[in-house]
Amino acid sequence: MLFLRSLLFQIVYYLNLAFWMTLWLPSLPLHRGVTLELGRQWGRTSLWWLDKICGVKHEFRGLENIREGAVIVACKHQSVWETFALPLLFPDFSYILKRELIFIPFFGWYLLSAEQIAIDRSKGGKLLPQLVRKTKEIFADGRQLFIFPEGTRRPAGAPPAYKFGVAQIYKETGKPVIPAALNSGLFWARRAFFIRPGTVVLEFLPAIEPGLGTREFFDELQNRIETATDALIEAAVAKDPSLAPIVAANRNLPRNAPNKAASLKS
Repeated sequence: MLFLRSLLFQIVYYLNLAFWMTLWLPSLPLHRGVTLELGRQWGRTSLWWLDKICGVKHEFRGLENIREGAVIVACKHQSVWETFALPLLFPDFSYILKRELIFIPFFGWYLLSAEQIAIDRSKGGKLLPQLVRKTKEIFADGRQLFIFPEGTRRPAGAPPAYKFGVAQIYKETGKPVIPAALNSGLFWARRAFFIRPGTVVLEFLPAIEPGLGTREFFDELQNRIETATDALIEAAVAKDPSLAPIVAANRNLPRNAPNKAASLKS
């Protein structure tokens, strides 16, 4: 049954994406707000299908910590789930994402129309000045910046692998940072076919205000996100002990390991 539900959802997920991308085409020349709203509709319907087909529900916590206007949202990244769930809670956002995505037909056009920040990760530290300039531009418009501090998806329970770039952006822009923790990788892991039933929790933590040193901020951000994420994972495992072997296997992964253990069958 898990196989059939996962297969059905994968089919519906991509059909749903194709449907909304078709509707996006006439909006490409319009203001980004139109494109972003269509993207949110894709996110809402994806969550609905995920619940109805796979039994994956969701819960948003700490909504009182969300602020309007220019702010950085630094979120733990375990699954594709958060890429379409986060936008539901913010009116005018921009992701920092890898440049390769904008070359995907239709989907890449949407990213450009929505004025997202595409970066060439191969440039490493040379990219930072350009990235800071672009983030200052979106903050001037009162937009929100989404950033995944580890740069890519990490298995649920794996050792953290944070990049220092988020601290540099925090320092150079002088904007508050809202940390966000989650447990999405327990149910829909990176590169995993099987999608397990359960409740994905996305929790927003109190903002880290401007003024800290870069190292102090970096350590504080990682500590807050990891502590909250571990608590969410532990609560999910206590509710469903079948998840425990997955988490245990991921705990032993090196910081640069691909997500293999997370796709193990229960």
